[in-house]
Amino acid sequence: MSRSIDLEERRRTVSEAACRVLARDGLGALSVRNVAAEAGLPPSTVRYAFPTQASVREHAISLVFARTRERIDAIPDDLASGDRVRAVLVELLPLDEERVIELDVYLALGNAALTDPGLRPALDRVVAEMRQWCEIVLDLLGVPEADREYEARRLHALVDGLAMHVARLAPGESGDWAIAVLERHVAGLVAGH
Repeated sequence: MSRSIDLEERRRTVSEAACRVLARDGLGALSVRNVAAEAGLPPSTVRYAFPTQASVREHAISLVFARTRERIDAIPDDLASGDRVRAVLVELLPLDEERVIELDVYLALGNAALTDPGLRPALDRVVAEMRQWCEIVLDLLGVPEADREYEARRLHALVDGLAMHVARLAPGESGDWAIAVLERHVAGLVAGH
């Protein structure tokens, strides 16, 4: 294995560990020592992969959205547009443990970005990508260009709000109601255009 592939794999391992620490223990616990312990690596290895705490944070938030992107990209292109819309929107909700962790990381680092100018560009990329997914959904639904900006903002706000509620469900409680809300919203968009 080449050094660059090994380093990238190490960064992914460390980022995944950082995500688990953030989701479980909060931003204050995100230290080289805690991330190294979570990853089962010596602290020097974590420092080699990420020389600064800021680089760990930035890579963690990028990893969260890379995973979301991978899941959305894996949705078959040959699905009917309504099925594809549903599949994309469902991927944006934290309906399993992995996506709950991803949302927790996004929230922790999103809040940190408000006071950490170095983290702001990563957050801005994440928000832009989320908006792009909303626009893809609207395109699949045939929403007219004249209504696109308003509807993209509305859909983005709806998905974000639902994600917050779903992530805080009691253990074993179903998030099916959130999918039903999205489906009703989509049906309203289709009927209105």
